[in-house]
Amino acid sequence: MKNFINKLVLSICLLGFTAAAYAQSADEIFRAVGSPHNPKVQISFNRYYTAEGHAVLTKKIADAHPNLVRRVSIGKSYEGRDMWMLQITNFEKGEPHRKPGFYIDGNIHSNEIQGAEISIYTAWYLTENYGDVDYITKMLDDRIFYIVPTINPDARNNYMKEPNTGSSPRSGMIPLDDDRDGLFDEDAPDDLDGNGSITQMRRKSNTGNFILDPKDPRKMILVGVDDNVPASVQRYEMLGQEGIDNDGDGRVNEDRVGYYDPNRDWAWKWQPDYIQGGAYKYPFSVPENRNVADFVLAHPNIAGGQSYHNSGGMILRGPGAQEDLSTYNRADLRIYDAIGQKGEKIMPGYRYLVVYKDLYSVFGGELDWMYGSRGIYTFTNEIFTRFAYYKNNQGGQNLNYDIDTELLMGDAFEPWKPYNHPTYGEIEIGGFKKNFGRATPGFMLEEELHRNMAFTLYHAFHMPKLSIGEVKEKDLGGGLREITATIKNERLMPTHASQDLKYKIERPDYISISGVNVQAGMTVQNEDFGFTTEQKHNPQKLELANIPGNSTVTVRWIVSGKGKYTITVDSAKGGLVSK
Repeated sequence: MKNFINKLVLSICLLGFTAAAYAQSADEIFRAVGSPHNPKVQISFNRYYTAEGHAVLTKKIADAHPNLVRRVSIGKSYEGRDMWMLQITNFEKGEPHRKPGFYIDGNIHSNEIQGAEISIYTAWYLTENYGDVDYITKMLDDRIFYIVPTINPDARNNYMKEPNTGSSPRSGMIPLDDDRDGLFDEDAPDDLDGNGSITQMRRKSNTGNFILDPKDPRKMILVGVDDNVPASVQRYEMLGQEGIDNDGDGRVNEDRVGYYDPNRDWAWKWQPDYIQGGAYKYPFSVPENRNVADFVLAHPNIAGGQSYHNSGGMILRGPGAQEDLSTYNRADLRIYDAIGQKGEKIMPGYRYLVVYKDLYSVFGGELDWMYGSRGIYTFTNEIFTRFAYYKNNQGGQNLNYDIDTELLMGDAFEPWKPYNHPTYGEIEIGGFKKNFGRATPGFMLEEELHRNMAFTLYHAFHMPKLSIGEVKEKDLGGGLREITATIKNERLMPTHASQDLKYKIERPDYISISGVNVQAGMTVQNEDFGFTTEQKHNPQKLELANIPGNSTVTVRWIVSGKGKYTITVDSAKGGLVSK
């Protein structure tokens, strides 16, 4: 009996051990390459978050990584929401705001939501991979990222929480009288069927110009002038987006939220509304943009910038208008081209384009303000291309319907249903929902976020990286020494863009020597032939207009005195290094 009990206890213990081991192994995962090792913050990247959701996520990231993240508000939105920024670098190494800075924002157009998720993903990826991935670790040791996920938080929430189409609201939330009747935003579209999206209205009509597609009743076909449609085939007329005449003026949906365009508000080549539709009162009259501008102006270390919009799969650079063509110097275009063409490789289906030439004219855009006014190399990405659905460029009239059926299982389309309209009578309501078309579907979203982030990190990698290379000494006799130092810029971008040099936007770079008595200082144009240019005033602190990318500059001092000395390179956009 005793042996039986002992065996029974042993069996139970073994069973318990086996169960515990099985439970543990069931919870274990195998890390996919390119993903963080053991993330402290778990975030699902197959969905979109409201402004409040982003506030929570930014706080979680900051709390989990106190040595890498500072969470600050750069100001308030029109409706009083904080505009949260994550400042990300290794705060224990170097002076944070003396490192080359990279600015990122998204969602200036409220319906163009992916940019905020890319920004959050970038912050998450940088912080979770620090110490595990050398590329990320080195990036945060000598660079700082300023990331504002959404610069239009009010209207982002309106897009998500209120009935809208996939393209509304593009504006911010400052009320305007679009139809000039003395009322503000009084006749926006109405969600008549209560599904949270603004879809389409149609009505049966013997004189209508549309019929149902016999192969797919979801789809309407426009009748051509030469089409012979049998009398037995039902015709329809399209009545536009869901809505009623809220103000009794005989029009439907004519005064919706806004309308102004926040990306026509920036103080570079700005034009009033009658020239540039969507412009508001004057440059930076939109408070959210003013907050961004104030921050950028206060941080001359920002050398690179990225804004995220949607859609179309584009990597855009300026100029926004042909009238601004001369702003973009040939030397800088080589840098833009190198980065933009790399982006086409990183993001299949994306095209590197110029705004005015390949899209349309834009006056007062953020992209041009960042470069034209501040000398910051900046791109705008239009997120998502339909190439991604089937990994090819095949399209056609039925593409949306094929996607809805084959990839989204019918979740993108609201079936047509009858509705008794107060003006139009018996109609039908249906069509594609607001979360389809411009916004990347959830199953594709994380790839979209990662590829855009990879492009942006490549851009940030090529901000100036300065180092002090070879230092040579030569005894001149009489207690004098000649000290020659080579300063390297190891990356693609110079310390001053051509636009910066043209308008003297930022101060010169300083290369100084301390610990010795300086008798003369000079830059060396040609060391072999001895060509130099002497700086007679304050020779110990040499001023250089620029340190070119992937290049070197050479400086020289004639000094007296013995002992050690320190050479320091001080560049607003290139950082601070000493040797």
